[in-house]
Amino acid sequence: MMSRRYEVWIGNRYVRSRSRNSFVSLISGISMLGIAIAVLVLIVVMSVVNGFERELKDRLLAMTAHASIEDVDGRLLEYDDLREIAAGNARVSAAAPYIEGQALLVAGQSLSGAELRGIEPEFEDAVSGIGDVMYDGRLDSLSSGTFNIVLGIELAEALGVTAGDKVTVTLAEGRVTPAGVIPRTKRFTVSGIYRVGMYEFDRRLAFINLEDAQKLYRKKGAVTGIRLAVTEIYAAPDIVREVARDFDRLVLVSDWTRVHVNFFRSIQITKSILFVILLMVVAVAAFNIVSTLVMVVKDKQSDIAILRTVGATPLSILKIFITQGTIVGVIGTLAGVLLGVTMAINLEAIVGFFESTFGIKFLAADVYFISDLPSELRWGDVARIASIALALALVSTLYPAWVAARTAPAEALRYD
Repeated sequence: MMSRRYEVWIGNRYVRSRSRNSFVSLISGISMLGIAIAVLVLIVVMSVVNGFERELKDRLLAMTAHASIEDVDGRLLEYDDLREIAAGNARVSAAAPYIEGQALLVAGQSLSGAELRGIEPEFEDAVSGIGDVMYDGRLDSLSSGTFNIVLGIELAEALGVTAGDKVTVTLAEGRVTPAGVIPRTKRFTVSGIYRVGMYEFDRRLAFINLEDAQKLYRKKGAVTGIRLAVTEIYAAPDIVREVARDFDRLVLVSDWTRVHVNFFRSIQITKSILFVILLMVVAVAAFNIVSTLVMVVKDKQSDIAILRTVGATPLSILKIFITQGTIVGVIGTLAGVLLGVTMAINLEAIVGFFESTFGIKFLAADVYFISDLPSELRWGDVARIASIALALALVSTLYPAWVAARTAPAEALRYD
């Protein structure tokens, strides 16, 4: 009576043994290598996409509040009450009032449109972290009555100004005089320059003091709304609605997921497309097991016949070759996971080594705002990739194993 475990033992023996046909052994090794490389590439690429997503999210949230509440008319008078309500919410870490409007900035012969935001520096820094990305000067230079302005580095270069220079802020609103409508203008002093590393902000956003903005936009005692920082950024939509309900007044609510919804959706679409494309590479590598096992079955015809003669059932033959193909898939997948995780964790160091050794730059700083190659390994992605690779490898073993199970002993031994 044959042992119940002999199928696994024989399958494992077939993997480790050197075949009489060296070509079969070569193809078996290539199948393992193909799966390992495909899994490695998929893990590294997904980690890089995750790294870019994290980097962009950090840069966006450095300038964008987690959530905001605005008055429907753009004139929120009870903003102190609303800020106290927000501060009473355990999931709100900071709240800052702001005034927002469009303006034309003029310096000499240069001019540029910009979004002008009035803030209180001590509160704003806790909400957006703008103070951490100051390139020149300090955010607290925006004190009331000084009419100072902080520009993004791209906007400052477009206007040709540096800290200490003057810029003229012109609003679309004007005052009517006997000579006609005259635009409202005010001279500001550049007291600081920030650099986020995203053109969207560095080129079009400027900051002034909240009280100066109230005078400029004629919103005495009123603001556009308040901006919130929350403890759970992915719960921002629910938190901002809680605060708005407690305020008990008609207001407009928004959060970072809605403001940048198209941006993050495009990242997810890109990530999904890359995953599917690279999964095809894993599938091709896994289905190499089919050709490997077909050749093994052909090579082991006499062995199969002998096993059938001594009592092995077709199901046992099926298990032997499924075991062999599964072992090939497991070894390839584990090798790919090990190498992929190692490379993803050390990717920045590896890229830095090649850049310094060969004197090249993968992402030129003068072209790309993100000049490094970020990587963020997520174990959920690793588990998903490994599971799919193993599943594809297992499926690939079914047809060759079925062919082996249908081998007739007499036919196989006739010419042996």
